[in-house]
Amino acid sequence: MSFDKELIARSAGQCEVCASTENLSAYVVPPTMGEKLDDCVYICKTCKDQLEGKADVAPNHWRCLNDSMWSEVDGVKVIAYRMLNSLKDEVWPMDLLEMIYLDDDTLELAKSTMEDEFTIKHFDCNGTQLLPGDTVVLIKDLEVKGANFTAKRGTSVRNIRLVKDNSEHIEGKVNGQGIVILTQFVKK
Repeated sequence: MSFDKELIARSAGQCEVCASTENLSAYVVPPTMGEKLDDCVYICKTCKDQLEGKADVAPNHWRCLNDSMWSEVDGVKVIAYRMLNSLKDEVWPMDLLEMIYLDDDTLELAKSTMEDEFTIKHFDCNGTQLLPGDTVVLIKDLEVKGANFTAKRGTSVRNIRLVKDNSEHIEGKVNGQGIVILTQFVKK
């Protein structure tokens, strides 16, 4: 990334989210690719680790959003919006969410990687989240009802589809036959 000097100048050498001056680095705001300066934010290690899931979210650390949500930098506003939404269990973020302003494009970007709280998630036998198109392996011999064969343990099922209304079912093809498989019998 060639924006380092510009980020340092824009941020005045401090975290653009919490104003810390230690352990600063560039952070590309997902799902952007960091091709524009506004796609990147200069942040501290504490903010970065919590955003990337490497550390537990400390709600009190994010009280800084009261100031940073007014930034002119779209990436900072996106981070503020996402964090305020993820902290909805606390009382104070709700007031800030009512006040934050994002133009339509920035709001769409902010919502693009947020998980809907009502979205059904599928997990394999080890607790790993399954996504559409994943390849899984059967961990048990399964009799396929309606077809006269048994899907053997160790069989790879490529390009799975998730059953939207049931978190315990996925669909895939074994021996050219489309079947429904219980998630407890597969691993990623």
